[in-house]
Amino acid sequence: MDVRRSGDRFRGGDPATGDSAGIETLHAFSFGRFYDPDNLRFGPILACNEERLAPGAGFDEHPHSHTEIVTWVVEGELTHRDSAAHATVVRAGDVQHLSSAAGVRHVERNDAAQPLTFIQMWLAPLRPGGEPSYTHVAGIADSTPYALPEAGAMLHVRRVSEGERTAVPDAAGVYVHVVQGRVMIAGEELGAGDSARITESRGLEIEGLEQSEVLLWELATV
Repeated sequence: MDVRRSGDRFRGGDPATGDSAGIETLHAFSFGRFYDPDNLRFGPILACNEERLAPGAGFDEHPHSHTEIVTWVVEGELTHRDSAAHATVVRAGDVQHLSSAAGVRHVERNDAAQPLTFIQMWLAPLRPGGEPSYTHVAGIADSTPYALPEAGAMLHVRRVSEGERTAVPDAAGVYVHVVQGRVMIAGEELGAGDSARITESRGLEIEGLEQSEVLLWELATV
């Protein structure tokens, strides 16, 4: 198990050009101008970005291709519009999945009056190309994993209270991201923004040290 701390994440944006106005980004993997050859991906996971947008801030229209983009809103409201005519507002507890396939363009903004925080994860598809698609699941429950067969992965949302335990999937790989709270995994304490990359997960559990929310990616290969 490889634990990565929130404080070690790379801070994105470029203040010199104004690209980061109202936007704070924390990257868990190599991204943009930050390159670490030893931190390019974990299995199909290419990025896990924590995005914090002030009211009125956002990412103007930009392209994606050959990437499965999954977004989890922590607080606030994310306005999404794309070139395939999808327009939605994504709220806390919703799962948004944009399969960019051969190519799509989209806009992501905070059009609300309160701050917005969301986690965005990029995964490499098993096969490139195809037609873009979009899925928005409102208020996904703990017991309902979100399957991403395009990347050989499955997303689990786990909410645990203090002293509560929940199983980590037995899988070739598991990527754990703590959204809120504090948890214990295999003797390691993880707090908000911390992550763990687990290979050959067998019989592990997450124990809540306080009320916590955790995202787990169950991966077929790493």
